[in-house]
Amino acid sequence: MHQPPLIDQLYETYLCDDDISSFTQAVSERYTPGTLERVSQIGGRMSRRGAILSLGHLGGYDSNAAMGRALNDADRGVRLLAESGIREIWCRAGDEQQRRQLRLIMRMNASQRHEEAIDRASTLVTQSPWFAEVWNQRAIAHFSIDCYADSIRDCHQALEINPYHFGAAAGMGQCFLEQDDAMAALDCFRRALNLNPNMEGVRAQVVHLERTLEGK
Repeated sequence: MHQPPLIDQLYETYLCDDDISSFTQAVSERYTPGTLERVSQIGGRMSRRGAILSLGHLGGYDSNAAMGRALNDADRGVRLLAESGIREIWCRAGDEQQRRQLRLIMRMNASQRHEEAIDRASTLVTQSPWFAEVWNQRAIAHFSIDCYADSIRDCHQALEINPYHFGAAAGMGQCFLEQDDAMAALDCFRRALNLNPNMEGVRAQVVHLERTLEGK
């Protein structure tokens, strides 16, 4: 009887015991991130799921493209694991101090301290202009205080650096909606949905805007 690949066996064990620490430890001892990226593209369904779950916990920002491609995988399980994992990948650019600053900015946004988030993010993007998630977090803060043009610029910059950032594309669409620019909003939402077809809220926006624009 043909034995399934090791990654399948490890993933099946994880599904049974729900021990992510043991799973990632076992995977890290046997696979490199580069190998996991290859498996995520050419492996069977269970292999791809195991590889993407692993990369979400073990991969660095270098795995962003592989995770981004997995958002359009034929298997819904792979797509959902990729959507969760890629958000973690986006926060792993830079060194530990820069990542710590990003986490602080994210907490500021979560607690509605948006002006503080903008100030701290502005300092960080000056120091690390290639850190896409910092631009995205500043975009969120700008949107929250109704500075839509500033938010659009920050979303655009995040997408320039990280073309897989579906959150920035969707956020830019929301900004254009607030500016009553339905066509530009539709373009952004379509881009976000192309990157991540699992965004049902964005899909609903696309359908609504298409119907609205067709009626004009």
